[in-house]
Amino acid sequence: MVPRYERALIVGAGSGLSASLARLLAAEGLRIGLAARDAAKLADLARETGSAVHACDATKPAEVEALFARIESALGGSPDVVIYNASGRVRGAIEDLDVEAVAGALMTSAYGGFLVAQAAARRMLPARHGAILFTGASASVKGYAGSAPFAMGKFALRGLSQSLARELQPKGIHVAHFVIDGAIRSAGRPEPADSPDSTLDPDAIARAYCDVLRQDRSAWTSEVELRPWVERF
Repeated sequence: MVPRYERALIVGAGSGLSASLARLLAAEGLRIGLAARDAAKLADLARETGSAVHACDATKPAEVEALFARIESALGGSPDVVIYNASGRVRGAIEDLDVEAVAGALMTSAYGGFLVAQAAARRMLPARHGAILFTGASASVKGYAGSAPFAMGKFALRGLSQSLARELQPKGIHVAHFVIDGAIRSAGRPEPADSPDSTLDPDAIARAYCDVLRQDRSAWTSEVELRPWVERF
């Protein structure tokens, strides 16, 4: 059985992958909600996709609850697809890292994912229907020197996804984690002329998310790794 989805909420939305997801899901007929700390930056995307927009700091429980209440009203019901794209990144040598900045990065990458997933699950469980998707990175599976906070947060988010998949999928809620192993193409990161398809096309990534949403529940996946053909494992 292939689930049918009607409303999607993207948390941590911006101009890259989130924009590609919003466009594709809207084209598929879903009503879209977008959330970010800076909601003003989403105005153009909201007009293009007919999306509802709400400002939200995903690390604040009260703001997450307010987000879902606002989006439910705007979309005519609770989102049955929730995508968590927010992350926090702090770089530097371990001896130089600012402890407050590290705490903030972990809160955004991991704790925010927990709060959003909890709010989503509470609304999806009564109907035994929904999908919660988490956006990971290379750092979800391998830590890099000078990037410990990002790795800690992304490892934690992956652990959250694995636990929720085992807990919620038997109750009808599809949980999946996406390892985006490579650089995502953007206006600020154009495709190198001498290395075609060496960066991830955000529209191609979005299609992979939609492919997961179309999976028959007899063969759900809980993790997908996406990387350019030239990327090393």
